[in-house]
Amino acid sequence: MLIKGFQKLTLLDFPGKTACTVFTGGCNFRCPFCHNAGLVTKMDTEIITESEVFEHLKKRQGILDGIAITGGEPLLQGDIEEFLRKVREYDYAIKLDTNGSFPEKLESIIENGLCDYVAMDIKNSKEKYSETIGINNFDIASIEKSVGILKKGNVPFEFRTTITKNFHTIMDIENIGKWIEGTENYYLQNFVDSGNLIDSATEGVSKEEMKEMLEVVKKYVPNADIRGL
Repeated sequence: MLIKGFQKLTLLDFPGKTACTVFTGGCNFRCPFCHNAGLVTKMDTEIITESEVFEHLKKRQGILDGIAITGGEPLLQGDIEEFLRKVREYDYAIKLDTNGSFPEKLESIIENGLCDYVAMDIKNSKEKYSETIGINNFDIASIEKSVGILKKGNVPFEFRTTITKNFHTIMDIENIGKWIEGTENYYLQNFVDSGNLIDSATEGVSKEEMKEMLEVVKKYVPNADIRGL
């Protein structure tokens, strides 16, 4: 598996658990506001070996609770399931981040018990998906299928949306709410400039706007919340 980053301890990436985080390289989206743009566009940077990751997992057994797999887009990796099976051998909980564009892989991972929590990005309303992810004429059927797979409830999950002034309006957020209505966990998170963006013109919104968006989406997802406010 192509690993481009490894954080040996995180208290934030896996809700309720002490974990480490693996960052896979490459993504099929080109979201202008991506905060890990280097993982998407700079594929010639240092690679971390799987053996380094598993050595750390072995040493930290009984200390760490889990591992978060993020990116980039982890499901781009052809051997992602093999990697997750190896992680299972060390008895760690697994959180998987995904953009939802590989529903068959996502379903297989869930059915085979290879993750304990999924965080899926909902980039925008259906009407503005292509614009938001930087891909012309993107067919959102794969995203809709992944939403449906997670809503079956076979694994704990959350949906989340990064809010930008450039791409998101209150109406967009309401339309997302209608789309994922009935979901238990949905988080809005304001864009923060990591200094490593595809488009440096991206901006976040005010706290007041975030709160307005939350109130709108709560009509459809009562437990929705703002993360990082």
